[in-house]
Amino acid sequence: MRFEPVIGLEIHVQLKTKTKMFCRCSNRGEYEAPNTCVCPVCLGQPGSLPVINAKAVEFGVLVGLALGGNITHGSKFDRKQYFYPDLPKGYQISQYDLPVVKGGALNVAVPIEGGQRRDIRVRIHRAHLEEDAAKLVHADDGTASFVDFNRGGTPLIEIVTEPDMRSPAEAKAFLQELRLIMRYLGVSDADMEKGHLRCDANVSIREEGTDTLNPKTEVKNINSFRSVERALDFEIKRQTKLALDGKPVTILTTRGWDDVRGITVEQRTKEGASDYRYFPEPDLPPLMLHELADSLASRVPELPEQRRARFKDEYGFSDADSRTFCDDKELGDYAEKVMSELQAWVASKAEGDGDKHWAECREPLARLAAGWILTKLGGVMTERKIDIKTLKTTPEDFAELLAMLHRQEVTGPNALIILEEMVESGADPSIILKEKNLGQMDDTEELRLVAGEVIVGNPKVVADWKSGKTNAVQFLVGQMMKTTRGKAPPETARKLIEEELKKVG
Repeated sequence: MRFEPVIGLEIHVQLKTKTKMFCRCSNRGEYEAPNTCVCPVCLGQPGSLPVINAKAVEFGVLVGLALGGNITHGSKFDRKQYFYPDLPKGYQISQYDLPVVKGGALNVAVPIEGGQRRDIRVRIHRAHLEEDAAKLVHADDGTASFVDFNRGGTPLIEIVTEPDMRSPAEAKAFLQELRLIMRYLGVSDADMEKGHLRCDANVSIREEGTDTLNPKTEVKNINSFRSVERALDFEIKRQTKLALDGKPVTILTTRGWDDVRGITVEQRTKEGASDYRYFPEPDLPPLMLHELADSLASRVPELPEQRRARFKDEYGFSDADSRTFCDDKELGDYAEKVMSELQAWVASKAEGDGDKHWAECREPLARLAAGWILTKLGGVMTERKIDIKTLKTTPEDFAELLAMLHRQEVTGPNALIILEEMVESGADPSIILKEKNLGQMDDTEELRLVAGEVIVGNPKVVADWKSGKTNAVQFLVGQMMKTTRGKAPPETARKLIEEELKKVG
């Protein structure tokens, strides 16, 4: 008997508003001392009345539009009743039958073996706005627990998927793409480690070839992408073993993920909607959202999937490079500005049809740009512990350096020296090239003299070459590069060394 997993996700995304969902308290309580970002509203004190955060509603509608969902015109808030130490009112203001968003879908490319990807489509069931609960802080010795109410009332959008995923890898890829969309929209930092994006995973198993949905287990306390895969993998194996032993899961349950032990732990039976005794929030008006949705439709930015395709079509980047750039919005912005500068440079140098000249240069320049941004620039930034946001080197200056390489005005080793100086000081590459005399040597006869001097100065290496040790050539090329301070074109240097060796051979 073979089983397949059926996985759906419930994702809570903390919205990046200035204030909380229903009061004017700061939404940056995580950076403040415990219980200092609080007021009578978010503490649930008698007589206090909530007021809807308009920016949170705007963000919720924006998320719905980006996911292709239907915006509910007469959306409303409801009271979700349950009792827990981190819930001061004894209920949570959430949304039940009329959420901000219904429906939608997200296309996700899932990594597979061989560096390839396969596409899946995950449907969105709903997305609703709500307030977050407070945060429990447990003493290390287990003797006490404390409540920090700073987080209480923080605006969230909860995105609930349909059970369309069939593996932990698919769930992880979906979460990563969703996080990226939240960042592109600017509605959340979506940092799982800081709790800005939290995931509960619903998983069940069924016999392959059937469409039956069996009772699900909800797995909570998942706080990283790696934990999503590990928790789902463990739970699928646990449920499969139970089924094979004749003890399949028959009731809805909630289990917590223990990341240290790598297991899920039973917490309680799963509540149904009736257990929460939902009813409309009497202190808040309904939300008429069609006009807002119409006004926000034009503000949905280009999303990661569309941007990857455009980077390939417009700039000639490879699939892998397009994905790497677009998976970091700021890095993608930098790469796009660099390519725009290069395109303008090509057009300024073209004689006749500039578009045709760009079409010829586009892919070589894209490969050059991708290699230097991701490898060379990335390495220099890592060494200096800076990122693309704090980088002094402008896209215009970086494009100028690439143009110098493309025109063979500087060798790769010397271009790297220039880049390091650019990152350090923010200086113009052409100025560094001139001041440090790093320009490429173009005089073939002068280079031939250098090649001859290197051969004369290394008789033992020449003898090794004569005895059949072909790698001796590379040593001589290295010596030539050293003599010219990296200004000799490597390919020309090798060619001249080989020609001069044949004369002494």
